[in-house]
Amino acid sequence: MPSSTKATKQLRESYGSSLPYKHAVIGALFDPDLLRAAQKEIIKGLNFSEKETDIYKVFQTGDLASLSYLTHAQLSLFPNLLKLRDALYSSTFRKFLQQVTGCGSLSGVKQDMSINSYRSGCHLLNHDDVIGTRRVSYILYMPIQNDHEIEWDPSWGGALEFYPVKSIGMSFEPEPSPSRALPPSWNQFVFFEVQPGHSFHSVEEVVVGGPNDSRQRLSVSGWYHAPQFGEEGFEDNDDKDVRQKQSSLSQLSSSVTGDLVDYSADLGSTAEELGPVEIQELSAFLNPAYLLPSTLNALHQKFTADSSIQLVDFLKEDIARTLCDALRNEDQTDGLGYSRTRRIPTHISGLATRRWKIKGPPHKHRFCVLDHNSSSQISTASSTLYKLETGLFTSPAFRKWLHIISSYTPTKYFTQARRFRPGLDYTLARSSDEEPRLDAILGLTPPFVEGKTNQWEEGQWGGWECYMAPHEGEDDPAVYRSGSMRSHPGTGEVEEDGEGTLLTVQAQFNRLLLVLRDEGVLRFVKYVSAAAPGSRWDICGEYSVDTFGEADGV
Repeated sequence: MPSSTKATKQLRESYGSSLPYKHAVIGALFDPDLLRAAQKEIIKGLNFSEKETDIYKVFQTGDLASLSYLTHAQLSLFPNLLKLRDALYSSTFRKFLQQVTGCGSLSGVKQDMSINSYRSGCHLLNHDDVIGTRRVSYILYMPIQNDHEIEWDPSWGGALEFYPVKSIGMSFEPEPSPSRALPPSWNQFVFFEVQPGHSFHSVEEVVVGGPNDSRQRLSVSGWYHAPQFGEEGFEDNDDKDVRQKQSSLSQLSSSVTGDLVDYSADLGSTAEELGPVEIQELSAFLNPAYLLPSTLNALHQKFTADSSIQLVDFLKEDIARTLCDALRNEDQTDGLGYSRTRRIPTHISGLATRRWKIKGPPHKHRFCVLDHNSSSQISTASSTLYKLETGLFTSPAFRKWLHIISSYTPTKYFTQARRFRPGLDYTLARSSDEEPRLDAILGLTPPFVEGKTNQWEEGQWGGWECYMAPHEGEDDPAVYRSGSMRSHPGTGEVEEDGEGTLLTVQAQFNRLLLVLRDEGVLRFVKYVSAAAPGSRWDICGEYSVDTFGEADGV
């Protein structure tokens, strides 16, 4: 810790002028011998649990505040780790942080910290850390390989990313891309004040050799809280409620849907069957089998029983074949294909030709959508996707087809062709609270076959579509709740502890997922790993429906 008044003043000035928001970086903070000794105790004596939700994948210990409840014999195993913890929360160090940040008093009673190990594939997506009485976030790095300290190479990922914000009405939201990325370094200490709607950050995916690679982005991380009841500086009228309303957590609770478009006419008197004109229009896109009356009746019975259905080989064979090759070529052209040299693409990857644009904000979602206003030459892939999005998913004929299968009448629609780039894109768990919705999602991710297995279907690259039940009596989206979600190799199934998964569908090609989604049900697309051989693609249609009574959906 800087010991002189001059050093503290210099750090305070640096902190005050840092961008995109106030933060500070201190190198060689602790006695290296103490840090090495604590590191050995962590590796030898602490258990790490793998945790994965929509916003992160990480290996983590329990809260180190619990060290205070160990027996004397147990504590004797962690003398240096205890010394490190007590130093971080000492009165001297807390006063130093107050002087640098100007954040006000910090609690010495409430200790909130854990050890985090980011290994191959681990990541943490965009958020601002605003929960409860948190005032300052911090990270102390100690990266290791084979239980020994190492200097971390930036090409291994794991950088702490800082996001600038823009004003949206009375609030702020992060820009789609970070303006600073800070690679971890051994014995480096990073901290910043928790600011609602401003302190947006993420941790870049770690891209070392694989699950058996011993390199780890190990760190002690946590928060300093405002003074608690009974401590000097405690304020009963703390502004945490105001802060919470401005936070990314609060914004996640808002509806996920964009503006829906009204259909201009009703279904007509022949709503229960496809007419010749409608069959002709749909025949330009759909597998002929899905236009047969017997097939439609069987699909209707299945959907009525389950409230969801998956249709394989949905598009005509010639369209599917052309599109599969074109999407692979689009990734290759944009530097997002399997042979790319940079495992984590740049944030502008896929945007150079202006066929695609980023859809944010990243504390809710980040992916690419077709730019319908672009004047640039359109590719075979984007041209075909555009026809599917605007010529099929919004058409009156497809509306009637949806009605015949589901018995529900689409009254409004919102559609988009989506591209989720590897190492960059995702959506976080959000819901539509107003009314039930009918989701039609056409998966278009080209298969990557190794041997006889499509690796996407094993779920190791993420990109799965997930529906989750809301928790009664809890306002927080699942993204901010503890829990574990793992995709099992070979089965594609996702296990989630205590989060109520209703439906999970892996990234696939030419398969339509049709789901009646009840109000309040959470939905997200899992972050696509940098290990993926290309983008995850789909056409996503969301329809407001006239349910004529109580809906019984997913």
